[in-house]
Amino acid sequence: TASQISSMPLLTMHSQQISWTPLLLLGYLFYLLLGAMVFQLLEKQAETHFRDQFQLEKLKFLQNYTCVDRQALEQFVQVLMEAWEKGVNPEGNSTNPSNWDFSNSFFAGTVVTTIGYGNLSPSTVAGQIFCVFYALFGVPLNLAFLNQLGKALNAHLLTLERWVQKPGRAQVVQTLAVAIFLTTGTLLFLVFPPLVFSYVEGWSYGEGFYFTFITLSTIGFGDYVVGTNPNKQYIPVYRSLTAIWIVFGLAWLALVFNVGADLMERYLQLKLHKSDLSLAEGDTTKLEDEPEQPRIHIPS
Repeated sequence: TASQISSMPLLTMHSQQISWTPLLLLGYLFYLLLGAMVFQLLEKQAETHFRDQFQLEKLKFLQNYTCVDRQALEQFVQVLMEAWEKGVNPEGNSTNPSNWDFSNSFFAGTVVTTIGYGNLSPSTVAGQIFCVFYALFGVPLNLAFLNQLGKALNAHLLTLERWVQKPGRAQVVQTLAVAIFLTTGTLLFLVFPPLVFSYVEGWSYGEGFYFTFITLSTIGFGDYVVGTNPNKQYIPVYRSLTAIWIVFGLAWLALVFNVGADLMERYLQLKLHKSDLSLAEGDTTKLEDEPEQPRIHIPS
């Protein structure tokens, strides 16, 4: 019937949307497996080299200091590892500033932003319980704040677009506004900060850039953290300024990720729409080519 024919595109679109789900899932799993394979190829040999080098250094230490046996050395290494896990740098001493000073709000920022470097964590039961409830309310608060900050940045983009907009140039102006947004944000949050971190922390530019992106993307491995070198004297507001940079950088990079996700969704929808049109045209051609079936009148 006519109603059945008119509902066919809707049914086709619904089935096509369902078919995209396993395809997207397979693509996601393939991306994870590809990453695991590439990381294995790049890092496994270096890990083996460092492990062998560490074992060699322990043997040299035991040979030079015969009064220390292997068991005592292993126990001392275990103590060092536990100290590192508790946020105590083994290279420091008791005169180093505490990681839990009131002026050091860096840890609280890593909790609510879900960065979680892992180099510092509460060791008391009371601190761990408080951290749970602090994150329970702090993470939504941080998301709401970043959402409002992102809306403010987006509003400035719209204002810029209306300010320079001329008849017939809407697409050009929109592209220009996005280009300015991406370029300015890249310079402020990804290009210039590694220069500062390289100067202050003694890192290479590549290490500073790596730390910058890993932090702003909230991946937060914890292999590089600012203000933790016991051999350096930091200004008191260094980590506080870094926390401010993190907040605005998170908002900017979140917008960039949202734009990227939106472009991917539009691409999938475009492919879906094209496939639906081709299917609909094929169904219409079939209906037009089929001869009209004779009507059978059943006498009453």
